[in-house]
Amino acid sequence: MEARRVTVLSAGLGVPSSSRLLADQLAASAQRQLASAGYDVTVDVVELRDLAVDIANNFVTGYAAPRLAEVIAGVEASDGIIAVTPVFSASYSGLFKSFFDVLDPKSLDGKAVLLGATGGTDRHQMVLDYALRPLFSYLRTRITATGVFAGPQDWGTANGSGSSLADRIERAAGEFARLLEGPQPARKPAPMESLPFEQLLAGISGNR
Repeated sequence: MEARRVTVLSAGLGVPSSSRLLADQLAASAQRQLASAGYDVTVDVVELRDLAVDIANNFVTGYAAPRLAEVIAGVEASDGIIAVTPVFSASYSGLFKSFFDVLDPKSLDGKAVLLGATGGTDRHQMVLDYALRPLFSYLRTRITATGVFAGPQDWGTANGSGSSLADRIERAAGEFARLLEGPQPARKPAPMESLPFEQLLAGISGNR
């Protein structure tokens, strides 16, 4: 069975947070649809809130702490990313943007991405197209045609003037799953292992 690895990035600040709730629902739907298509799916969930100090220190020192480095490596090794942010001042949160600022800009090249956002009013829903989509286009990712915005009125409701949140999640996750089907861009290779000098010397001697 072919495998797919998905990293879920939630930039919610509260506990619990609506951003994490939306991220979990998008991931569950995508995992189910990929499994139905015959893929073995691994999902890694990352709360960016837990990395806030490490991200800030990375800007000052130029080095990622072990925990942040592990997350970055996981993102780079993923086939697809589900990224969800709360809306602040009609855009993504500073924490959300800061995480992507510490990544190698080329590390997301060609990766499948599903975008989500949460906010206190429907007036923020255009953040998907006017803030998030340009960011991930710059990073040269493959973005689903459908992004998902969830406002307060979406939670616990199945009806309304538009499609329900559950319907939008299913549609977006289905597009994401289809992006992950078939051949995928090569993942970033693992860094080369640095061997001890004695082992290198022994190898040279053995080849004489």
